[in-house]
Amino acid sequence: MIRARPQVGLILGGGGARAAYQIGVLKAVADIIPDDVNNPFPIICGTSAGSINAAVLAASALRFKEGVDRLVGVWENFEIEQVFRADVWSAFSRGGRLIFAMLTGGFGQSSPKSLLDNTPLRELLERHLSFDRIDQAVGSGEMRALCVTACSYKTGRSVSFYRGADDLQPWTRARRLGKHAHINIGHLMASSAIPIIFPAVAIEGEYFGDGSMRQTAPISPALHLGADKVLVIGVRQERQIESEIPAQPMAYPSMGQIAGYILDTLFLSSLNADIERLERINQTLSLLSETNQTQTELKHIETFVISPSEDIAAIAEPHIDALPLSVQYLMRVIGARRGSGERLLSYLLFHSAFCRELIDLGYNDTIEHREKLLEFLG
Repeated sequence: MIRARPQVGLILGGGGARAAYQIGVLKAVADIIPDDVNNPFPIICGTSAGSINAAVLAASALRFKEGVDRLVGVWENFEIEQVFRADVWSAFSRGGRLIFAMLTGGFGQSSPKSLLDNTPLRELLERHLSFDRIDQAVGSGEMRALCVTACSYKTGRSVSFYRGADDLQPWTRARRLGKHAHINIGHLMASSAIPIIFPAVAIEGEYFGDGSMRQTAPISPALHLGADKVLVIGVRQERQIESEIPAQPMAYPSMGQIAGYILDTLFLSSLNADIERLERINQTLSLLSETNQTQTELKHIETFVISPSEDIAAIAEPHIDALPLSVQYLMRVIGARRGSGERLLSYLLFHSAFCRELIDLGYNDTIEHREKLLEFLG
């Protein structure tokens, strides 16, 4: 009897430069799956930086291992100038205009649309990404769907743009919806537009920002697109929070520290909550009889989560001096160079040495689960 191909959904969340960890996990997956497997993930969902990785994988669905090699080549050689303009003139002119606009209430000149200019990222994507190949992968059946999520500044809704099989239907839920679209670079730039740091992007008359905003159910799009199991790649170490009282009084948190924790909340908290929600649904279904299970629209969804075994913020700390001096100065001004400010910098540290450490970490963490992962992928 021929087993039906499992509809495995891949969930790639946000995290800026931390998304290099995803590449290490994917590199390990490419090494352990059989050579005759074209694409282990017929459904790929990406948000923020994860949307870019997702699009490259979808475009390479006919040759998954080649697509992973391409991603590894880009991330291992990343430089900050490939993502945003970091020269002294660009950084200080935008920062100065922003401060002047704040002091004068916007009088006399227009304030910049964002703190950083990420035009280089758009140019990088234009050189390395073919969206026609995504259509070819869908047409061949190797891809069921690619999904990219962004947040509308007009409605506040989380919008999951998908390109996939003809039988897929759009969906609407509270403050979120799924919408068919011919995904292009604009969708990727919108999904990865971290608020204030990068500019919003116009799509069909609406401005969109980072998809992690208002994304209360990151796993949901994969389920709407037909996934019966999901591989989730996290970008934060899961550990128990210490409850001990610090030996010395804590200093007041700097703006950089606060911004780092805001990004943690933006990128990571909803994913962990959604995994817990899915586990509770699975547990509830296990208590029902087979007859009662057939009378509900809910179904058991198998999950596999891979997350860093080490604290990525701590890994970033030795690499902070690799940032351009202009960026280091701006980060020092907002206090991101002291206390736990490296948490913020770890999201912006698109530097080859840091990215290679994260790739190695992701690879080793995945190899440790080799047998279980192969069984999960079917």
